[in-house]
Amino acid sequence: MVYGWFAPAPHIERLPEEEVKRRYPLFRWQILEATFIGYATYYLVRNNVGVVAKDMKAALNYDDAMLGNILAATAISYGVGKFLMGALSDRSNPRVFMSVGLMLTAICNFAFGATADYSTHFYLWVLNGLFQGMGWSPCGRSMGHWFSEKERGLTFSIWNTSHNVGGGIAGVIAAEAAVRLGGWQYAFFVPGVLAVIGSAYLLLRLRDTPQSVGLPPVEEYRDDYTEYERVHGVNERELSFYDLFVHNVLLHKWIWLLAIANFFAYITRYAMIDWGPLYLQEVKGATVSKGGIAVLLLEWGGIPSTIFLGWISDRLGGRRGMIAALAMIPIIAAYAMILVIPPGYLAIDMAMLVVIGFCIYPVINLITIIALDLTSKKAIGTAAGFIGLLGYLGRTTHAKGFGALLKHYKEVYDVPTAWNFVIALTLASTVISFVLLLFTWKVKPRA
Repeated sequence: MVYGWFAPAPHIERLPEEEVKRRYPLFRWQILEATFIGYATYYLVRNNVGVVAKDMKAALNYDDAMLGNILAATAISYGVGKFLMGALSDRSNPRVFMSVGLMLTAICNFAFGATADYSTHFYLWVLNGLFQGMGWSPCGRSMGHWFSEKERGLTFSIWNTSHNVGGGIAGVIAAEAAVRLGGWQYAFFVPGVLAVIGSAYLLLRLRDTPQSVGLPPVEEYRDDYTEYERVHGVNERELSFYDLFVHNVLLHKWIWLLAIANFFAYITRYAMIDWGPLYLQEVKGATVSKGGIAVLLLEWGGIPSTIFLGWISDRLGGRRGMIAALAMIPIIAAYAMILVIPPGYLAIDMAMLVVIGFCIYPVINLITIIALDLTSKKAIGTAAGFIGLLGYLGRTTHAKGFGALLKHYKEVYDVPTAWNFVIALTLASTVISFVLLLFTWKVKPRA
């Protein structure tokens, strides 16, 4: 059990039925709003290195491999943090847990901008990755307790666009702060200030379970039970770590398949988020500001599609694997186009980024929702954390590997050839994820 500040909020006496009917919709909106804004703010203090990578290289004499090491360290520490914090958050109060994590990652950003030492940057971003792991899991716990299974595709998809909103404005805020305020450091100072404000906001708005504010479980409120729950009742017991990890994750074949698919999908996703701005600047002639806009297009391209395909997955009885697999096909085509488009056609490159964002974010979202469909709502953070761990191991592989490959092939050949090789590897990763998702074509939520 988690003690002190992080302990789950205790259940209180149930409110009268009239108050339940009045307050439940208000609290559900409040939870969706708070987790959405809170998680979007986490992105501001995570996705800021790639946008100012070229400026950091010039000012600090960093090369691609050094930047790749920082990105790789962030990815693996975030993956580990997401998994460990996921298990912890399943037994914690998300209101406090998420707020503290955002404050800690803000401090890392302030410190990152205040130093020019490579080793310090490296270790600060490792810490930042760990603290970033305190963001998703409390959101998953909150959404799982306040929204039922039959509305999960739509509500989780609406919430999941916080990734796109936060990731999109993160690039613009970082780029504009660096350009307007006169240095790469402000790409970390300005988001840090916004994260401090976001931390205070979460303490004011976020709440734990419905029972902690005098309301019934969401299954009762929505009359939305699985067949097992109708017979045996809803189990509101907090699970042990063994039940969370071993029963709901380690011995679950579908969780493993989804996690491996996520490994390759994250390479597809982050290849353009982490390296896209630098690629467009070095190969396609984009400016720093246009690099930030490219990230915005990539991120915001996924907003309407994530919501729509999540809603469709509910209407099709939870056939989320089928939809995720189909959504990978346009991504394969888009990366192939980027690979063959010559310099001077930046508008087409930008359009392909919109296609990638339009399709990859529904895929990432649906992979997670499939996992939630197949496990207990008490283990949402742990299951999502494990899938996220494999995802960020994929991001680590691409960050470290791509950085080293770029450095090597730029020395042996030239800049365009080096980037073409990296884009081709990203395309191959997309194909592998697509093939794995085909195995989930007929998977539906547990009865």
